[in-house]
Amino acid sequence: MLERVGAEVLAERERIATRVRDELVAAGLPVVAPGLNPVLSQGVEVSVDPFDSAAGGVSVGWRSSPRLQSCVLRAVKHHLLDDPALAHQQVVLEAMLAAIAAILGSAGFTVRDSLNDYAPFTLEVLTGPGGHPSWGQREEEVTVSGRSGSSAR
Repeated sequence: MLERVGAEVLAERERIATRVRDELVAAGLPVVAPGLNPVLSQGVEVSVDPFDSAAGGVSVGWRSSPRLQSCVLRAVKHHLLDDPALAHQQVVLEAMLAAIAAILGSAGFTVRDSLNDYAPFTLEVLTGPGGHPSWGQREEEVTVSGRSGSSAR
């Protein structure tokens, strides 16, 4: 039986997941709100695994539109292995995960393809950056012209 990670580890995973969502939204990608019904969702899906396992941590996947997902499920259900939706879905997932990996790598995250056989087409986020995000507010944006940093007279 898998054991849950401690509160500190879980808090760090949640911090990384939040930062992942923020970076991907800053890059212009839609991010699925945690808890949103899958029938209504599309975009980047970030999840936190509360268990202590080799495949645990923060995972990132891509949810294609509900319509494309429906076409894929129909093809699988009816064993239509030559259905174009199947090949297209694979290309979409591979392309989006490559883009997500590049964006997160540029933002200072360490990512890899998932080791979890039950979660193909996902990435694992191993570490996240500290400090301020690249898109964060700059000091010169909040400093009043003619005044020095923290002293106001």
